[in-house]
Amino acid sequence: MSAVLKPKNSKPVRERVSAGEWQARVDLAAAYQLAALFKWTDLIYTHFSARVPGGGDFLINPYGLMFDEITASNLVRIDAHGKVLDDPLDLGYNEAGFVIHGCVHEARPEINCVIHTHTRAGVAVSAMKCALLPISQHAMRVQQQCAYHDYEGIALDMSERERMAASLGKTSKVMILRNHGLLTLGETVREAFELMYYLDCACQIQVDAMAGGLENVQLMSQSAADTATEQFQRDDRPSTHKDWPALLRLLERRGVDYVG
Repeated sequence: MSAVLKPKNSKPVRERVSAGEWQARVDLAAAYQLAALFKWTDLIYTHFSARVPGGGDFLINPYGLMFDEITASNLVRIDAHGKVLDDPLDLGYNEAGFVIHGCVHEARPEINCVIHTHTRAGVAVSAMKCALLPISQHAMRVQQQCAYHDYEGIALDMSERERMAASLGKTSKVMILRNHGLLTLGETVREAFELMYYLDCACQIQVDAMAGGLENVQLMSQSAADTATEQFQRDDRPSTHKDWPALLRLLERRGVDYVG
């Protein structure tokens, strides 16, 4: 680690946080490292967050790190008002991250993780008048629950939070930010990550399919779309306990340090 990234507190983070917070840090850091592998990054921009168990505080990335530099030990803890409570590298956080993530964590107390990306395909679909179409199996994991929020500029205006929360609603865990990017929510980091995986794949597939023109795209029947959506949402779907351990093994095989 370079001199500029040395922790300012000599006591390791793991020794000064609760077991619940440490686990949230580990899971969130893993999501950042996986996002780097899946190429969901936008230089040092965009942000993922995880609620600290037992309250309104949440963890977010230090502003200035690439995603593959983020570990459980360097995440920033902030409260519901944006006050920094723990910043191991003294880098602060992206203000737009607080506007977006603070909004969701406040409006949806059952949500423990929020993932926001600016991938090329995600932004492309966010700019399409037709929105996300029912043209792939991947899309059916998210398409029927997808909310939309119109672009208002870079998310620096605190007053946008109320409108963003209204656009998201009380049940959706997927939102396309028009002309901007993608947002997924989860009761766990694993759920938010899986939803972003399917949402981004669906956007990539849509961009590829529409290269031949919208008139050449085959939409699913409503019946098929409804069936696939129900199948993805069934309670006993095996992937809900199989995919996250597999993703963590992927990081371990590559020797990725997401603990720090």
